Amino acid sequence: MSRILLVINAGSSSIKFSVFEVGERAPTLARRFRGDRARALFAGAAAHSILPLTEPVSGAAGLLMLASAHADGWPIPAGGAGRIPEAMAAELAALGGTIETDQRIDSVGQLPPHRVALFDVTPRQLLAIAGDRLGDRYRRALERFRYGPGVFKVDLAIEGAIPWRAAGLARAGTVHLGGTLEEIARAEAEIDAGRLPERPFVLLVQPSLFDPSRAPAGRHTVWAYSHVPHGSTADGTEPILRQIERFAPGFREQVLASTSTGPAALEAYNANNVGGDIAGGRNDLGQLFTRPAWRLDPYSTPDPSIFLCSASTPPSGGVHGMCGYHAAHAAEKRLR
Repeated sequence: MSRILLVINAGSSSIKFSVFEVGERAPTLARRFRGDRARALFAGAAAHSILPLTEPVSGAAGLLMLASAHADGWPIPAGGAGRIPEAMAAELAALGGTIETDQRIDSVGQLPPHRVALFDVTPRQLLAIAGDRLGDRYRRALERFRYGPGVFKVDLAIEGAIPWRAAGLARAGTVHLGGTLEEIARAEAEIDAGRLPERPFVLLVQPSLFDPSRAPAGRHTVWAYSHVPHGSTADGTEPILRQIERFAPGFREQVLASTSTGPAALEAYNANNVGGDIAGGRNDLGQLFTRPAWRLDPYSTPDPSIFLCSASTPPSGGVHGMCGYHAAHAAEKRLR
């Protein structure tokens, strides 16, 4: 039986991981790295799982994020994230497709005649829209679907660039702020226990350093978020700002304006962000490959005309489009 290996570059040497190790907990895999700084780097990448780092498969997120960063970096879209859906809409229009907005769908019966429909929603919305057409067993599986922690986001306009202690961070589009592996693990464990950590793991992006269209000359835009307990109503602004100030003394004095967005506001903006969960559901071992239910084809439903294409299907949340890609292939197969 052949072994499948994942190889990532770690400074002057490479490290090989077996498939079995990919399913390991992040702290266990971090032992493969030498030094506190390398382990902290891995912990920050693993925290993208939005799980306690003691959970199985938390290490897989770290390996995936580091591997993709080494391959192509973590790019930002020129002109803002809105340019991505604009480009997708233009491509669809070029292929003869049409897009209708400003029409809320509360029932499958509101849709025009169709052979298949792909729903970019989570199980909660699918139940509301088409629950009576899904069968008892599948419907119960959707009702058991578990959502994960939420996020709290802060958008900032600042005077000048962030005064990082580590000068190299001025060349990074994405920055992880959390300290050591142990600190990051402690913060994520606190969130899983339903508490807001004093020193949260913070993901920060400074796009205007590389895209001048994002801010006037001499000023910059920054956004950052931290994980928070599911549905948290606590104000996470101060813990985020403290973490930034910790690694960039004097940062607070540069802030010109800020906007904070908690889990409730995120869900109001996009109903898929249930309780502030931006990953379409908890990504633990029980829901990583079998989301939203145990099925050979997780994108299909008991109704042959209904497919699910959201982050609540494999391979879960992320800017990759693979949920929709696989759902489209499943629907195409059904049409054939």
